[in-house]
Amino acid sequence: MRFLITGILRDKNRSVLPATVISLGVMLTVLFSAWFKGVFTDMIDLNANFSSGHNRVMTRAYADNEAQHPNDLAIIGVDTLLASLHKQFPDMAWVPRIHFGGLLDVPDAQGETRGQGMAVGQAIDFFSEGTREPERMNIPGSIVMGGLPGKSGEALVSHEFAERFGLQPGDTVTLFGSTMDGGMSFSNFTISGTVRFGMQAMDRGAILIDLSDARVALDMADAAGEILGFLHTGKYDEARALAVKEAFNRQYADSDDAFAPVMQRLNDLSMLEEYLAISRYFSGVMVLVLVLALSIVLWNTGLIGGLRRYNEFGIRLAMGEEKGHVFRSLLQEALVIGLMGSVVGTLVGLAGAWYLETYGIRLGTAVQGGSMMMPEVFRASVTPLNYWIGFIPGVFSVLLGNALAGIGIFRRSTATLFKELSV
Repeated sequence: MRFLITGILRDKNRSVLPATVISLGVMLTVLFSAWFKGVFTDMIDLNANFSSGHNRVMTRAYADNEAQHPNDLAIIGVDTLLASLHKQFPDMAWVPRIHFGGLLDVPDAQGETRGQGMAVGQAIDFFSEGTREPERMNIPGSIVMGGLPGKSGEALVSHEFAERFGLQPGDTVTLFGSTMDGGMSFSNFTISGTVRFGMQAMDRGAILIDLSDARVALDMADAAGEILGFLHTGKYDEARALAVKEAFNRQYADSDDAFAPVMQRLNDLSMLEEYLAISRYFSGVMVLVLVLALSIVLWNTGLIGGLRRYNEFGIRLAMGEEKGHVFRSLLQEALVIGLMGSVVGTLVGLAGAWYLETYGIRLGTAVQGGSMMMPEVFRASVTPLNYWIGFIPGVFSVLLGNALAGIGIFRRSTATLFKELSV
């Protein structure tokens, strides 16, 4: 092996081109593997934290019209249902939320309307001891001005909305909406701060208030539009989420009440099942494609190298070296070159993945819209898989390419050999 390594290092024509090709292929494998893992993970976490949780409970009637967030079809008796969920599924955190829409009225110094804008509202638990809702939605890290609501009657609004109407923390806005029973609702809120989430749907005009304030404003005492469940690990587990969903829904399978609770899991969100399937299989498909592509390239590289080394192979065969031994030594050289290229490619790919994980690529509003929440900044995610996945195409492809090219060794005839040597 030391003899082969010495030969590879001394003969640059034998190693530089294949190692460069392998390094590029491995770098792309590592980089894109981390990139797509990060994109799908961010998308799943974003939809779970802001919209659906890992599991979600609502009434059947609400589920049939969930895109409208119809609070007139909300769950009543939330406290009792929450106690049951905590007891039955203790490995999950269960939190009620209320989605609502309305009109935000901005008054002037005399209290008269100087501007109005549509608002998408969400009520979460800001004030309970030990609540993790603000961190779950990354609200502290998204605040541009001011701070979190500290008492009843305070609200966060999107920074874009605040800039449009010249609002500052401490200003007052009026929320015009409708109650659970269909009546008109008017509630004043003091702006505690402004937020920017990097999502067009939330940044255009959002208001976040505490759950207790929303229940008073919307006449929803002991009610909530949805109850979201989050695994304590913080990571989405499809199998566990499915087991929880099936166990809960079995309890109400015989009921024909339109207001009976029903549970969904994150996969049930529109189009997310397809995205999850892509995330599961894409890495394998990507590695397979790169292995085949690299094998074709390295096969041609091996053929060119083999043609250049025909005299070398001929001399070695004429000296009595077995064809099988020549072939095996060719594969050993390929293994060394493959490992060299894979190490370099992995290091470069990890460096690129680290950069994308830290800074990401901002695609802005180009990816916004539809039923899926998408981040504006897409980041990679470096996992233990990225440290070895590049060695699969890097080593296997060069072995396959050289094996295909080395078949010509076994086709050498003695007559042709002596004719070549005589020349």
